Amino acid sequence: MYSKSVEDYLEAIYNIILRKGYARTKDISMELNIRSPSVTEMLKKLDDMDLVNYERYSGVTLTPRGERIARSVKMRHDTIRKLLRIIMVSDKTAERDACKIEHEISPETIDQLTKFVRFVESAPIYPKWLEHFKEFCKTGKYICDHRDKD
Repeated sequence: MYSKSVEDYLEAIYNIILRKGYARTKDISMELNIRSPSVTEMLKKLDDMDLVNYERYSGVTLTPRGERIARSVKMRHDTIRKLLRIIMVSDKTAERDACKIEHEISPETIDQLTKFVRFVESAPIYPKWLEHFKEFCKTGKYICDHRDKD
């Protein structure tokens, strides 16, 4: 288990590499809103932990182990963000809260949440209960439709 900070750095590096094809200290600093000297210090630690390949004044890459961790964190983040969007949390709040929750959630819970999100996203017809939930969020009242009881 890695610290929240380690996971945040690995996820940020991974996301930057996906967007740009490479990551530099300045990119990571901007992504995490952290000063460059602090980023440099952490990159040295991550390099010592064999999670990144870091050389001063050149790009940063993830080691295979670092990439596995980064992918896992990103998957947790994306799943939680999607779940929060399904239940009508705003984009900004869903993003912020996913960043907090992704580090504390158990593997069993994230596995079930992932299945639930996939289920909702792949439903052939938009689930009627989700429409009912949206209406409930707006009005505080449940839509009662005798056809839903079948």
